[in-house]
Order: sequence, then structure tokens, then C-alpha cells
Amino acid sequence: MNHSLGIAIESLVAVLLMLTIGYCMLLNKRLQRLKADEHSLKATIAELITATEIAERAIGGLKHTVRDVNENLGSQLTAATQMSAHLKNQLSEGDAMIRRLSRIVQAGRPVMEPAPAAAPAPAPAPAAPKMSPAKAVAAAAEAFTERRRAGGLAA
Repeated sequence: MNHSLGIAIESLVAVLLMLTIGYCMLLNKRLQRLKADEHSLKATIAELITATEIAERAIGGLKHTVRDVNENLGSQLTAATQMSAHLKNQLSEGDAMIRRLSRIVQAGRPVMEPAPAAAPAPAPAPAAPKMSPAKAVAAAAEAFTERRRAGGLAA
């Protein structure tokens, strides 16, 4: 019995050693995969660092471009404001000139006398007086000015 107990214990130790060797082989394979993953992870980290540096340079370029555009836009806005003021002045001067021309045209029109009130039959509508082309243009300008004032388009 002594001899079989010794063989059983030795057999049990041998089985346990075999299991330990198998488990060590499994751990070795896992460690090799982990080392391979570590190398790919290092490569990925290096690529991320490179991409970050490129992005930082691109952001710097964008900031420079935004600054240039802002300066350019500011100067264009100033020029547009000055042009707007200049055009507003010209429109007001043109409006004043049209008013003066209208007054001149009104002063040059013939005065039509109203028909006497005692006339029993309605008189036909008076024919429009014959105007020279210059007077016709001045009358059209006056009518245009009145329409602009009425429509709120006057400067």
C-alpha cells in the first residue's frame, strides 16, 4: 500500500506539473499577443501625435487667415460706410435739385382761369396746354418727385 500511495502522489504531482506547463504556455501566448498589441498601440499613439501636430499647425494657419479676413472685412466695411454716406449726400442733393426744377417748371406754366360758375351747361374738359419738350420733361420730373415722397423713397 505504501508503494501505491507513493505512485499516486507522484502521479498527482506529474499531472499538476503538466497542468502548470500548459498554463504557462497559455500565458506565454497571451503575453506575446500583448507585446504585439503594445507595438501597434505605440504606432497608433505616434500617428495620433503626428495628427495632433498637423491639426495645431492648421489651427494656427486658420487663426492667421481669420485675422487677415477680419482686417480686410473691417476696411471694406469702412469703405462701404463712407460710400453709403456719399451716396446719401448725392441723393439728397439730387432731390433738392428736382425740387428746384419743379418750382421752376411751376413758375413757367401758364395759369388757367376757372370757367365762370354761371354757365348752365357743363363745359367740356379744357384741353391740356401745349408744352415744349423741356416743360414736359420737367413736369414728369416733378410727378416722379411727388411719387417718391409719397412712397417714402426720398432720401
